[in-house]
Amino acid sequence: MNTIDDLTAEALVALLREVAAEVILPRFRHLDASEIEAKTSPNDLVTVADREAEVLLAEGVQRILPGCAVVGEEAVEDDPGLVAQIAEAETCVILDPVDGTSNFARGLAVFGMILAVTRRGETVFGLLYDPVCDDWVMAHRGGGAWFVRGETRQRLSTRAPRPLPEIEGMVPLSQADPDVRAASIAPFDGMRQVQTLRCSCHEYRLLAMGQTDFVTAVTIKPWDHAAGQLILAEAGGASLLDDGSAYAPTRHSGRLISAASPEVLALLRDVQPFS
Repeated sequence: MNTIDDLTAEALVALLREVAAEVILPRFRHLDASEIEAKTSPNDLVTVADREAEVLLAEGVQRILPGCAVVGEEAVEDDPGLVAQIAEAETCVILDPVDGTSNFARGLAVFGMILAVTRRGETVFGLLYDPVCDDWVMAHRGGGAWFVRGETRQRLSTRAPRPLPEIEGMVPLSQADPDVRAASIAPFDGMRQVQTLRCSCHEYRLLAMGQTDFVTAVTIKPWDHAAGQLILAEAGGASLLDDGSAYAPTRHSGRLISAASPEVLALLRDVQPFS
């Protein structure tokens, strides 16, 4: 499966940095209430920065990768049929212009930008960008996972396996129905801690950088997971959907558990976190 070349990757990184500087960062902690809207629930927000950034990103990636399909979170909100392009297109770019919008809208600096490139439905490049710190984690398929800040470039590897009482991870209880939250958290009793950042970008970064043991997800929207899943695999991690199948960006339903190692993934399966 062909990936993109280094020059194309550099252009995509430069695009995200440019759009962040132009549209996203100037609005961070400067949003008017009229510039924030709820979509499916009071916790599912979109801002003027999300929408304007996605337009600029879509235009930019089509200049960098002429003829590519573009699937952005906000565009799919208006036209759900766009997700079919991930499976159908020779090259598709999947965008989350502001991941962690609830944090962004509240002035919390735990948000990011996510970009994935797929070829015929398989992710070949993933990018998790932190606009506040101006650094990123990225992976080419088969090329390892890397952290980049300025002139620093560091190859990443996930955390080594640890016994059950010592592991910690992310469980998005806010996305679970209130009547099943207690049952959702029960399988994780006895672990060091469970929490959530409400930001897939930073949760995958923590996994890839060896700072946590697992991340669970009750929804698998491709703009949240396509890039992070490739980066996780290239850093040495493993994941499974609740039916035992492997993740793919063409899969849009099910629950997903991502772990720092196959050993931790097996341990989590043993405690049945999908029950």
